[in-house]
Amino acid sequence: MIEVKDLTFSYDTKNEALKNVSFVVNDGEWLSILGHNGSGKSTLAKLLIGLIEPTKGSIFYNGVILDEKSINEIRRKVGIVFQNPDNQFVGYNVKYDIAFGLENHNIPRQDMINLINEYTKKVGMEKFLEREPQTLSGGQKQRVAIAGILALNCETIILDESTSMLDPEGVDDIINLIEELHSKYNKTVITITHDLNLASKSDRCLVFRQGEIIAEGTPEDIFKEGDILRSSNLDMPFPLKAYDIAIKNEVLKNDERLINALWEYHLKK
Repeated sequence: MIEVKDLTFSYDTKNEALKNVSFVVNDGEWLSILGHNGSGKSTLAKLLIGLIEPTKGSIFYNGVILDEKSINEIRRKVGIVFQNPDNQFVGYNVKYDIAFGLENHNIPRQDMINLINEYTKKVGMEKFLEREPQTLSGGQKQRVAIAGILALNCETIILDESTSMLDPEGVDDIINLIEELHSKYNKTVITITHDLNLASKSDRCLVFRQGEIIAEGTPEDIFKEGDILRSSNLDMPFPLKAYDIAIKNEVLKNDERLINALWEYHLKK
């Protein structure tokens, strides 16, 4: 379990990127952090893995506070995929890029080979081991980054705007992969995004605006609050807009079959 308590962070003395944020992420949960640019969600991602230190407040992993003493051990259990995976590549091909992280964890060579083969296969990248990272598509790069995290056996995976740079096919591939990580491998998943289609598939959502949590609940509960989404500059896709209109209409909202059908239609998009 991850506990975030009274977390505050300032990049300068005047403006707070996060303001007294508190929440819990349960083991095996898929939590979506929603918000538009400037809402504080990417700052939160950096804080969760110790890239920056909070101005105030604490983060606990299974009761252990994230600090200088615990950070290396916690990073063995928590992995992150950034918006631009190019920033994470260090090897000259896919195989050596994944191997780099394993070497840092002192994994024996044969075990390393086995792990690379196992997890590139799980993400559908086993045929690309000799490819240079710059020759891969955005979706393929994301898959390689995720394979590297899985090979390290991370319990928690944080994906920071992992679909924002992808074409529609790439987005679908990554969403399917995240669903598999959550349901099949029981990973704790935190998706930091402004993509409501992606968030709709998670267990729970937090909505950030100007560094504060302004709403929390299941995707269905959150998406009923169209005014909150609009005030946070979160653009609802057409199927979700149709659902939003229906549940606010005095006649349509009582048509349970219609409401359920619109929600199912939204989930399929």
